[in-house]
Amino acid sequence: MTEQTLIEAARVSKAWPFQEAQKLLKRYPDGKPGGAPVLFETGYGPSGLPHIGTFQEVLRTTLVRRAYEALIGARPEDGKTRLVAFSDDMDGLRKVPDNVPNKDMLTRHLGMPLSRIPDPFGSNDSFAGTNNRKLREFLDRFGFDYEFVSASDRYNSGAFDDALKQVLRKYDDILAIMLPTLREERRKTYSPVLPISPATGAVLQVPVEVVDAEAGIVRFADENGQTVEQSALGGKAKLQWKVDWAMRWYALGVDYEMCGKDLTDSVTQSGKIVQVLGGRKPEGLIYELFLDANGEKISKSKGNGLTIEEWLTYGSEESLGFYIFPNPKSAKQLHVGVIPRAVDDYWQFRERLAEQPLDKQLGNPAWHLLRANGGFDGAGAPGAGERLPVTYGLLLNLVGVLGAGATRDQVWSYLGNYIDDPDPAKLPELDQLVDAALAYSRDFIAPTLVRRAPAANEAAALRTLDMALEMVTADAGAEELQTIVYEIGKQEEFGFENLRDWFRALYETLLGSSQGPRMGSFIALYGIDGTRKLIAEALGRV
Repeated sequence: MTEQTLIEAARVSKAWPFQEAQKLLKRYPDGKPGGAPVLFETGYGPSGLPHIGTFQEVLRTTLVRRAYEALIGARPEDGKTRLVAFSDDMDGLRKVPDNVPNKDMLTRHLGMPLSRIPDPFGSNDSFAGTNNRKLREFLDRFGFDYEFVSASDRYNSGAFDDALKQVLRKYDDILAIMLPTLREERRKTYSPVLPISPATGAVLQVPVEVVDAEAGIVRFADENGQTVEQSALGGKAKLQWKVDWAMRWYALGVDYEMCGKDLTDSVTQSGKIVQVLGGRKPEGLIYELFLDANGEKISKSKGNGLTIEEWLTYGSEESLGFYIFPNPKSAKQLHVGVIPRAVDDYWQFRERLAEQPLDKQLGNPAWHLLRANGGFDGAGAPGAGERLPVTYGLLLNLVGVLGAGATRDQVWSYLGNYIDDPDPAKLPELDQLVDAALAYSRDFIAPTLVRRAPAANEAAALRTLDMALEMVTADAGAEELQTIVYEIGKQEEFGFENLRDWFRALYETLLGSSQGPRMGSFIALYGIDGTRKLIAEALGRV
């Protein structure tokens, strides 16, 4: 496949990353002026730790970035695009987080810029410094290609000064945009510019008068009531959120930024402000938010939903990306129950890549996720066709039968019944899922397993299955074993209305759950002798 073939297929693909990337192609049909790279941005507020929302925004933005590179025939190393992870660490601390030490100290610094508050953890020069470091560690953990940019660095160094002067020049125009959107009481104190108090160092929410836009001088009443004239440049002021966002787009030349539905109004107002400044609103996507198992919006203060650490305890990084990938404009429920299927579905899609025509590959989530990790082999899908020898669902059933005390060595021992050379070092992705399955079964499956006694007809069928297993050879494959199970379930003497009832009986009497794997695969994995022992235990309950 040639690069041109990929370009042509990408330009007609209906996959959402390509649809988003098409917006940038329309924005710059002949490339960005001067050959500058197209700039993608994601934002982060360092008043708390990075979380699953941070991950999904950087991932989705990266997917669009890689899709755009495919549209223009560029490779990641060509430098045609950039991704900036922007930390708004000049923001004033409004609330002390629940999950930090030294809360009394933080309380004394409420209102101060996050980058000028001592670190409650004692490991950095500021509160924002620690959270910024954790953000970079978080993004590096997943292999994202990005440039970190700090608001405090930009403000303090004067890099934003020209843009700040433009805000002061357009001060009245910005007020004309913002004031109609505010409640009457808020209008009385609203200012696009938030000066830093020379007396306390706090970020002030007070009316500001522009004295000299070209020199950057503003006038305001300090917290002690004293009238102050000082520069708004060089870190002595920051901008109100919606104005700050617009100024950032203007100053950095941002071409693409997505955000959650809760920022829809901010996008509208910031888009108007950036035009007033003389810039251009970036392209972008407004995505739906995550919901918990009850369909309620996830809230950090409530603690509902799921954390990155929890997902990676019970699943894999790729499965999280796979779950996030589809339909960004639709809300997704985020809870542990969605993890097993996400793991197995990811690997099914990845295996299909090798046999799919190019147009189907470009709609396959695995193509985009593999490409997001930086790989590129012409087709953009390194790892296409790879598969796990055992599904995650099958692993969970195995661990469930082994019980709450199961160990990874036990699991790998049983895997020897199913795969050749079961070496964890040679199968690291499967080894990770063994650990995940042990954790998932321990926390969510083992407490719920109840193996019921078989009914009379079910017991008769189980005896027949036991006799059939006694006759097969030790190396019988999953398909042969599945056929045996299937044929027993069809026998009229056992009275099953349909095969579904037979398989449900197997799951409930042998495994302790109402659903489960292909029984042929499970028997091959657990072993014929082990399965016959399960049958004996079930019959002993009659």
